[in-house]
Amino acid sequence: MTSRTVKVACTQAEPAWLDLQASVAKTCTLIAEAASASAQLIAFPECWIPGYPCWIWTRLVDFDLNVRYIKNSLRLDSPEMLTIRACADKHNIAVSLGFAENENDSLFIAQVLIGSDGEVKMHRRKMKPTHMERTVFGDASGHCLQSVADLGFARVGSLACWEHIQPLLKFNTIAQGEEIHVAAWPTVTPHEEGSPGLWSMSAEEGCQTLSRTYAIESNAFVLHSTAVITAKGVEANQTAGGAMMSSPGGGSSAIFGPDGRRLTEPVDDKTETILYADLEMDAIQRTKMFAHCTGHYSRPDLLRLAVDKDIKLVVSTGGLEKEVKREEEAAVVL
Repeated sequence: MTSRTVKVACTQAEPAWLDLQASVAKTCTLIAEAASASAQLIAFPECWIPGYPCWIWTRLVDFDLNVRYIKNSLRLDSPEMLTIRACADKHNIAVSLGFAENENDSLFIAQVLIGSDGEVKMHRRKMKPTHMERTVFGDASGHCLQSVADLGFARVGSLACWEHIQPLLKFNTIAQGEEIHVAAWPTVTPHEEGSPGLWSMSAEEGCQTLSRTYAIESNAFVLHSTAVITAKGVEANQTAGGAMMSSPGGGSSAIFGPDGRRLTEPVDDKTETILYADLEMDAIQRTKMFAHCTGHYSRPDLLRLAVDKDIKLVVSTGGLEKEVKREEEAAVVL
């Protein structure tokens, strides 16, 4: 039996900051470019549309930029999303897209997996925005724990940024049998001595290490997609002089194999490009022989994970009756 090979594309590019229409246009341009190189899947960074809100790490609040950000964020059922889906269908390529999702003017860090037929195969939100992100974005609900979908050529999943330090969330994702994982990150820069930033938030030293570790833990290929910021981006986010995301650079995209080895050459952090790799899928079985953390290398008789995938709504009907029923059932059990 011959080994399957899947060609993938991982972007390292600058967003069209705070401009929804330009963001969609650039997204479609990159999709077409990857498809012309015969890629079957292309991965985009965290909040690629309309760009990550870099200013949150420089000042506590910016009313004007926040309002503009809300207006230029992407709705799941919008004409703009339909344009991206149509582009995926036209070019016969799957798309893992990171975006700021607007639902009734509440924002969420979201990821959507679009099949090569243009259909949405998976939609999720970041379970818990990190630190200052909570000044802009809300939390996900339980249905977003379904983060892997079968695209025919592979089972593909995704997480965003520091979700890659969440052991239970990672275990839940790995347990869904993903073969290719998209690790979506914003612009991240190397650690500088004396910087107030955490080592773990730096480019290769922190974030790339987390993605590489995930590859080893999950026995999956990992597409580590990051964004670039130029002087134009610094100006758009008004971050000059700030502690983070305040100078040009930030790109550190890479593709890792299921044993953690790097499959792509390093790229300058200011360069916009698409990284490609031909994934030999048999490499997954070679690593699973040794350690399969949700399979033969697990001990569910001793340690197991409980997951609640229900959607929690702000307004629900029949909720009180359900609570009473649950209490009665619990009483019977006791």
